[in-house]
Amino acid sequence: MKKLILTALLTACATATPAFAATLVFGNNGEPVSLESGNITDGISILVQRQIYDTLIDFKDGTTDLVPGLATSWTPNANSTAWTFKLRPNVKFHDGTPMNADAIVFNLRRWWDKADAYGFRDQGRTFEIVGDLLGGFKGDPTAVIKDIVKVDNMTVRVDLTKSSTVLPNVLAAGYFGIASPTAIKKDGAKYGTPASKAVGTGPFIFQSWRTGDRVILTPNKSYWGVKPKVDELVIRSIKDASQRLNEMKAGTIDFANDLTPDSLKSVQADKNLVAVKRPSFNVGFVSMNNNNQYLKNQKVRQAISMAINKKAIVEAFWNGLAVSNASFVPPVLAWANSSKVPADYKFDPAAAKKMLADAGYPNGFAIDLWYMPVSRPYFPNPKPIAEAMAADLSAIGIKVNLKTEDWAKYLQDRNATPGFDMYMIGWTGDYGDPDNFYGAYYGENGSSDISWNPPELQKLLEQGRAAATQAAKAKVYAQIQEMTYDAAYRVPIVHSQPLAAARTYVKGWTPSPLGSEAFNTIDISGKK
Repeated sequence: MKKLILTALLTACATATPAFAATLVFGNNGEPVSLESGNITDGISILVQRQIYDTLIDFKDGTTDLVPGLATSWTPNANSTAWTFKLRPNVKFHDGTPMNADAIVFNLRRWWDKADAYGFRDQGRTFEIVGDLLGGFKGDPTAVIKDIVKVDNMTVRVDLTKSSTVLPNVLAAGYFGIASPTAIKKDGAKYGTPASKAVGTGPFIFQSWRTGDRVILTPNKSYWGVKPKVDELVIRSIKDASQRLNEMKAGTIDFANDLTPDSLKSVQADKNLVAVKRPSFNVGFVSMNNNNQYLKNQKVRQAISMAINKKAIVEAFWNGLAVSNASFVPPVLAWANSSKVPADYKFDPAAAKKMLADAGYPNGFAIDLWYMPVSRPYFPNPKPIAEAMAADLSAIGIKVNLKTEDWAKYLQDRNATPGFDMYMIGWTGDYGDPDNFYGAYYGENGSSDISWNPPELQKLLEQGRAAATQAAKAKVYAQIQEMTYDAAYRVPIVHSQPLAAARTYVKGWTPSPLGSEAFNTIDISGKK
């Protein structure tokens, strides 16, 4: 009898024991700047936002091909000056409010219209990416968007000032997640900060943001798409790539992005880890500011482009996981390059030194070179890479002062007057069109950091956005490459294949060439 009672008690205890709580832990390579959609420009923030928000249009896993998101269809008029978006029915935000045309118009208008009451521009909002990718804001002569119209409760139309065949691609970018209007109205200017609650329709629900440490999310069990397979998602902020690798080896994180290329052998030697190589879809480059007394001289910029031994730097720091060429777009978009532009910048210190003398600086000069404080897919080791470039420049008489600062401030200060002299930055593509690379850094609102914005270049960029076929685009972007190569304000250094890694039990992770993806497809049922 006692044995039967004991067996019954044990059975009851086993039944009462909760199932294993599957917590997925990701090592992010820094702190998000903001969790407010539309108000970011960096990939670190995008990765977190992709878990919380959905975009109108999405990308097929592992590709740049468009698939439905919150919009089930998107249709242009005859000349692509208006796009109509049919919305997905029965979708709700995490706070229970409906996703409908009013919500979409609310989000798009607060980004685009400087006078919108919920843009909170008087409290620090800039929505810089709207200017970079959509030409400007309401009323700007260069703005792509003319109006945002609610057609009916589940249909939105975006009217344009000029033809654009790439608008759906732009709105699919991770910057433009759709947030709950109710949540934004409730939290006001605090929205998107650690003191607020970010609310979207995405696969994960925001719980907390511990500054400098982690963002904690839980699954959206009512998600319209693939429902998460874990009980909790923790995104930790770990700036140092070696720390991310060591923690993965120790099992305190499950997977991570942007490991240093020289970590590849270490990952491959660990039976508990799997190396994951993202498709190459980025560019790392050095920008030079026309406000600087030396850099406004084209010969000086061209001398610098010849003095940096790009090939040696790429061989030294990328362990075979990168290429160097003269193109601002990644190799997969090479169809947009010009046959008139050399395959790469010529490395010739003697010629560079002579050109510097011809420019009036036979004894060189001193200049600041800013490097990023965080590792990024295109520059996994920013400081030593900057040191290598400084050494190359010293060989032709240019004394380089290396500088850096906090990531959020770095992104802000590069655009402030007078800006950085020279600085390292890069871009992971947001969609599969050359417009995303050239438009973001040479567009009307993307070139304030270099103070160079010729009208003929803007005209070509408009032609590229309006072109309907790849052949038509190729003719335009070839001209753009020729112009920007000769100007040498931005010198491409590298196109990398970013290295990531995961514990072997992490299944269902399909890294995007765009640098971030939602983690709702990941299964860690084998985690002990």
